Amino acid sequence: KTLFRQKKYGLWQTLSWNEVGAIVREAGMGLLELGFEVGETTSILGNTRQEWLFSDLAVLSCGGISSGIYPTDAASQVEYLIQDSNSVVLFVEDDEQLDKALEVRERLPRLRKIVVWDMEGLRDLDESQVISFDRLRALGRERLERLGAGAADAEWRTRVAARRPEDLANLIYTSGTTGKPKGAMLSHRNIRSNVEMCIATGMARPDDRFLSILPLSHMFERTGGYYLPLSIGAQVAFSRGVMHLADDLLSQAPTVMFAVPRIFEKFAVRIHEALAGSPRKRRLFETCVARGWTVEQGRARLRDRLLVRALRRLVAKPILARLGGRLRLVVVGGAALDPALARTFIGLGLPMLQGYGMTEAAPVISVNRLADNVPDTVGRPLDGVEVRLAEGGELLVRGENVMSGYWRNPEATRAAVDAEGWLHTGDLAEIRDGRIAIRGRAKDILVLSNGEKLPPQDVEFAILHDPVFEQAMLVGEGRPYVVLLAVSQEADERTLVRRANEQLKAFPRWMRVRRVVATNEPWSVENGMLTPTLKLKRPMLVARYRERI
Repeated sequence: KTLFRQKKYGLWQTLSWNEVGAIVREAGMGLLELGFEVGETTSILGNTRQEWLFSDLAVLSCGGISSGIYPTDAASQVEYLIQDSNSVVLFVEDDEQLDKALEVRERLPRLRKIVVWDMEGLRDLDESQVISFDRLRALGRERLERLGAGAADAEWRTRVAARRPEDLANLIYTSGTTGKPKGAMLSHRNIRSNVEMCIATGMARPDDRFLSILPLSHMFERTGGYYLPLSIGAQVAFSRGVMHLADDLLSQAPTVMFAVPRIFEKFAVRIHEALAGSPRKRRLFETCVARGWTVEQGRARLRDRLLVRALRRLVAKPILARLGGRLRLVVVGGAALDPALARTFIGLGLPMLQGYGMTEAAPVISVNRLADNVPDTVGRPLDGVEVRLAEGGELLVRGENVMSGYWRNPEATRAAVDAEGWLHTGDLAEIRDGRIAIRGRAKDILVLSNGEKLPPQDVEFAILHDPVFEQAMLVGEGRPYVVLLAVSQEADERTLVRRANEQLKAFPRWMRVRRVVATNEPWSVENGMLTPTLKLKRPMLVARYRERI
């Protein structure tokens, strides 16, 4: 049965479970040939692709610990993460990532070997330092031939049996918006329990095709787009990245996708741009969304249900065809989702389910369900996850999925997980009818000089309903009024102030934008303004625009 699909040399190629199993076995045996020991750590530095999974599975099958590094990280960050995790082997994607590793190689005495997935164009490398992934597999085959299949497999099974459920499996460094990343220690039990909790929702099926697009260094994609489909026997197609996402959706026609809101925000902008020239098409679209939302809430009469069926054939089907035409559901996490965006896609007939989690919880804590989808919440906790609110409204979480602590950082561990096992999320929340509603990060709450307190997230969402604003962030801590930082192609400040405030009529009168600091340069992972999961790095943005603020 097909397990992975990936584009190579211009063609989508498939690998069966047997073929993946053989690759992982050879790579694992190759690690043993290099002297890899139970409990040692490897780092993986590359984009989301099947070789990432080969490397991770090979390491785990040898009784090792796997640690991911974002491919956007600079050489200095790569050095810190390899050094801090005590990695002895580093997997890298290509020459670009290899250059980062070689730049800091002499300061990494514990690193024994670098393994490169793509060796095209790389010549005259010192094999005592760097080998190809193909060469690693060849070493594994040589070991299999020398020991014999029976003895080699017995050794491998012994390695696996030496690991207990509570032993460390993944060391996941939080991307963080400030400070040095901390390594969350996730055990086999943490990950396994969270996968089983996700399976218990019944949303994912063995006949699904997942499209993997988010970084595998992040636990959201690692659990949702990798460990989950692997556990239920589903298929995974690997997107070539955001630049190729539209083509990959069309050609691979996935049924399930884990995504961050930014992907669908951009898609919604393109929809509205396409409708801008036709008032008739816009009215039909808005009617389809509004009536479709009513139908999905179970409040529609028969006439409305029949109307929505016709409107979806006419309006929604061509739009959703651009997403491949087979999507059953999209789970959105990693950053807050604008409920209006969710209602748009739900109204069109695509279930968009907002979930919530943290790396430290392996990572899923709650998610909306197909039959119980309330977009202005992040749904009910997974079965097996306890939640409660601390004084002040901070959400606390407890369960088998909660990490044992931060790697070599007992002080941070004590601050994050208390003596009773409650994980302190740092998020302010409400619990309504058993569903969790996140109000924002406690540290992101703006306290103006007049004492007014403002969670910026809802206001930013409202402002972004006007397409003139591509990205938005509020600034106002300790100040008499709020300033808006915005990415926009409109240069006139008075126009931007007016249009921002037109979106804020439902908010208290004191909540108005007085000034706008505008730029036409998008905030991105590459320029350091977004985390790898596309959350705003608020302190970095404030620092960049400090003079103008």
